[in-house]
Amino acid sequence: MNNARLDRQGLWMAIGAFVIWGVMPLYWHLLKSVPSLQIIAHRIVWSTLLVAGWLSWKYGRGWLRETLALPRAAWMLAISGTLIAFNWGLYIWAVNAGHVVETSLGYFINPLLNVVLGVFVLRERLNPVQWLSVAIATGGVLWLTFNYGDFPWIALSLACSFAGYGLVRKLVGVPPVRGLGIESLYLFLPALALLLWGETHGDGGFIAHDGIASWGWTAAALLVFGGVLTALPLIGFADAVKRSPYSMVGVLQYIAPTLQLLCGVLVLGEAFDANRAIGFTFIWIALAVYAVDGMWRSRRAS
Repeated sequence: MNNARLDRQGLWMAIGAFVIWGVMPLYWHLLKSVPSLQIIAHRIVWSTLLVAGWLSWKYGRGWLRETLALPRAAWMLAISGTLIAFNWGLYIWAVNAGHVVETSLGYFINPLLNVVLGVFVLRERLNPVQWLSVAIATGGVLWLTFNYGDFPWIALSLACSFAGYGLVRKLVGVPPVRGLGIESLYLFLPALALLLWGETHGDGGFIAHDGIASWGWTAAALLVFGGVLTALPLIGFADAVKRSPYSMVGVLQYIAPTLQLLCGVLVLGEAFDANRAIGFTFIWIALAVYAVDGMWRSRRAS
């Protein structure tokens, strides 16, 4: 009974995280006037203060020492922190540069990349239908590469960095919130230095003073609240990865890119021509093949 409750909690944690990520392009679009590096630095600083403050309040100052004492925690969380910082930075730049559709492609590719990592790193085995879905998705990426005109480097970079992040968080035996707290602390000082440099060299605007135009109180509030929106879905994702089968998390991951695609095309007015539609259709067919095969095998096992 307890395991069933944990599974349901992990399920809803994952759904909540992917819904928030799915509509995040609209939030970051509100901050289009703010330089991308400043946005990512604010995300890190405010989410660090939030998460580290909560952990210190709940567990005392010893939580950091206790967590870093766990096997492999220190260096693996440094790697995962670097991966998620890169992912955040590229994603925010792409959204505000008008590439929301391509970012959604990256997160459509990501679940299938998780499958590949499961095979080559976690020694999981794929059946022929699952290999077929990977092959179809690869065909979609190749179609977009040769017919869209540009190599989809944004999509592939987002997919690879987030797949790597999920894998590291699955392998390291650290509670989700504590892991995020340590990742954030690794990034805190560089992010704070970037903010201070921006404020003193004309690239900042969080604090109004002579020679630098302020972004306004609305932008300041959005940047601070962006720390909350950064921490909550990552906590939910890490919790879901710990509680649930990685394959189930991969299937639920389709929620985020679907919402991102809808935001890009229907709200932000990005182009979605025939070549893009064909490439995305390959990806969607691959995802459908993989999902249907997984559901069929689950029912058969039951």
